[in-house]
Amino acid sequence: MSWLPPVDDDDDEPWGDYDESAVRERPNPKANRPRTKQRPAHDNAVVGRVVTVDRGRYLTLIDEGTDSEREVLSTRARELRRTAIVTGDRVDVVGDVSGAEGSLGRIVRVHERRTLLRRSADDTDAVERVIVANADQLMVVVAAADPEPRPRLIDRYLVAAYDAGVTPLVVVTKTDLRDPAELIAPLSALGVEIVTSAASDPPLDRLRALLHGRTTVAVGHSGVGKSTLVNALVPGAGRATGIVNAVTGRGRHTSSSTVSLRLPDGDGWIIDTPGVRSFGLGHVDPANILTGFADLAAVAERCPRGCTHLPDSPDCALVEAVQAGELGEAGAARLDSLQRLLATLMRPKDY
Repeated sequence: MSWLPPVDDDDDEPWGDYDESAVRERPNPKANRPRTKQRPAHDNAVVGRVVTVDRGRYLTLIDEGTDSEREVLSTRARELRRTAIVTGDRVDVVGDVSGAEGSLGRIVRVHERRTLLRRSADDTDAVERVIVANADQLMVVVAAADPEPRPRLIDRYLVAAYDAGVTPLVVVTKTDLRDPAELIAPLSALGVEIVTSAASDPPLDRLRALLHGRTTVAVGHSGVGKSTLVNALVPGAGRATGIVNAVTGRGRHTSSSTVSLRLPDGDGWIIDTPGVRSFGLGHVDPANILTGFADLAAVAERCPRGCTHLPDSPDCALVEAVQAGELGEAGAARLDSLQRLLATLMRPKDY
């Protein structure tokens, strides 16, 4: 039996009696439109600065510095579901960007970042956690006492700063409890700006001058007085503060989110981050660690090619310089700090 429909003798076109109405289509149960890889251009998007991130919602500042400046709560577009959006990001926003109560915008693009401050969970974790984007300066807050200072953690912050391409600044708090000279000595040769602060007389004018015109990230482990300092620099900030546990000597986590705060003069931002007790550098290339030790980097140029700078490295110029007293009293401590980081981050096959 032929599968062709009957053909009229008078019709030269065998399919002439058929049209698209005879085609049976499978119903679309979800009633959604077919997927496409093409995305709208969003030519009407407005530029905003992400000032706070909280559980999938992004508070963005639109028309910054103008009479129409406003804060808009936004979500992320579907195509950005695998893109990290962090405090400090410059983004394009569409949707309801009026800033009115109940309005909700949508972030559709993330601009190229000038700098990116990152950390990992620990030194064995190569997965980076993005902290802040587009910062100019990293303000490392450490206490001279109560809790005890952690020089190794300071070194890690400095390495992260240089790796991110931001300028480090060290603020030593609670200097009324202990002379910070011993803590500061190893940092002096680095050329890092160091500010000391007593609880009764914080140097707010000097700090405001250093923060003026810049976006500064404040970091430090719990209990060092970071949020207290932020509250003094930005009246009304309302960042939670805590006390140091008398038994453990550790501070209690008080800040739980990363927040951008505008300085009172309107020219500059300070980004307060939650206190941390560890700062993993598993994402950092060991070859870049030396950039965090500017005083040692110049000497390391005399090292043989492929030198690991570890204690057992033959003909290491750094080891020889310390033994000869060339780097001063702080040289041995600085080299020890560098070697500890290198030994932690370098895999066995690397040395």
